[in-house]
Amino acid sequence: MTTINRAIPRPGGRSARVQAAVHQATLALLAQHGRAALTVPLIAARAGVTPSTIYRRWGELGDLLADVAVERLRPDADPADTGSVVGDLLAWVEQYRDEMSSEVGLGMMLDVLSARRGSLAEGKVPVPCQCAAFTAAQIETIVERGVRRGEPVPEVGAVMDTVVSPIVYRTLFGAAPMAPAYAQALVEACMRTARKVEATAA
Repeated sequence: MTTINRAIPRPGGRSARVQAAVHQATLALLAQHGRAALTVPLIAARAGVTPSTIYRRWGELGDLLADVAVERLRPDADPADTGSVVGDLLAWVEQYRDEMSSEVGLGMMLDVLSARRGSLAEGKVPVPCQCAAFTAAQIETIVERGVRRGEPVPEVGAVMDTVVSPIVYRTLFGAAPMAPAYAQALVEACMRTARKVEATAA
């Protein structure tokens, strides 16, 4: 079973304080003025830093917005423990579907995609998005619980490919948000690939 590194570091010291101030300023200005009115000098003034600080660290405004979005997509708690793998997955998927299909969730995904599109337009290879690592780590927590219970479990990659990916695709490109029943059907289909995995000693 593939292991996902859940220790995704945050910057420390002065760097962390600058990031926090800029992120907070960006979120406050987004709420006040909307994305269209946002500029790097406006954010810098609100955060108490120079525009050059933002340009050096993030580059363009789109990259800053993507960084803010990624940080907001970082889970702040483990998935709910319902007592079974299928129950945990269903509860997690329902929350994930709700969050991603909300106006805020969709805006965050579009910010991340915009930054990646900009990198491709400049001929750069985009850095893999941490959003996928956050999501995979949540799924791995669910799978590891199931292994300890002695339940059949799906592969983390299978959940990403057969459950998470359709939710993201339908949210971004579908004519209507994914119905709860369809999300449940995805989980049930994925669970048909589940198998017993022997727990390893801690």
